[in-house]
Amino acid sequence: MISQKTYQTLSVDINDKVAHIILNRPDALNSMNVDFWHEFPSVIHEINNQSAARAIVISSTGKHFSAGMDLAVFNASNSDDNIELGRKHDHLRRLVLKLQDCFNVLETARMPVLMAIQGGCIGGAVDMVTAADCRYCTSDAFFSIEETKLGMTADVGTLQRLPKLISIGLVKELAYTGRRMPAAEAKAAGLVNHVYEDQASMLTAVLGIAADIAARSPLAVTGCKEMINYARDHSVADSLHYMSVWQSGMFQPQNDMMEIFKAKAQNRAPEFEELTQIDPLKIF
Repeated sequence: MISQKTYQTLSVDINDKVAHIILNRPDALNSMNVDFWHEFPSVIHEINNQSAARAIVISSTGKHFSAGMDLAVFNASNSDDNIELGRKHDHLRRLVLKLQDCFNVLETARMPVLMAIQGGCIGGAVDMVTAADCRYCTSDAFFSIEETKLGMTADVGTLQRLPKLISIGLVKELAYTGRRMPAAEAKAAGLVNHVYEDQASMLTAVLGIAADIAARSPLAVTGCKEMINYARDHSVADSLHYMSVWQSGMFQPQNDMMEIFKAKAQNRAPEFEELTQIDPLKIF
């Protein structure tokens, strides 16, 4: 079972169809070291492929949510100086694509992903949370596109996803300056759904929201995620067309809808089939 595995950078707890992933390197400010880049996407893939949960909550330990990319990753990624220059640059491009894929999994996962953020959410952590479905934070939280302070351009998703969440002018200001955006401003800008006084109350609330999601038909919820993400990236006309195709194949009123009606009549919670498991190694 996923929740029984031992990880170096995080822990996983699955209860009542909600997976809670906790970044667990507080002494290192939950910075994203080499182990993290292997473990994080692997956990998301496993939960998704095994249909192990209907919602995912990601939180962390310590004072800060995450300080972003661990500098050791930059050293580990340095390729041999003897490699021909064009090939060396191709190697770097492919490395960036691999890092992007580590957070793309949050969008391709069939179940919603909710972020619970305390303290600093810096650099690569902003890349991560912008790929989630919903974000919540504590009153002491702040967000910083830190890369310009290091003489580089953010390259793992922030500059592509953040303009879909808040105004492009504000994105440019944050990216150009590297300044901190506090929780109240993040809420006013629409980056986070709600601000909580402390981490305990935030986790209680966010896990409660995840439980509400988990109580719904997983097929209906994954349909919502698919359609909303598609609409974000396509025209209204194209999105409406895709909606008609999706609904013609996925809407099965004799199953989940009838179960909801029966459950209401019998004064009980509805029971839904899980989404099918995926074996990435099998074609048939």
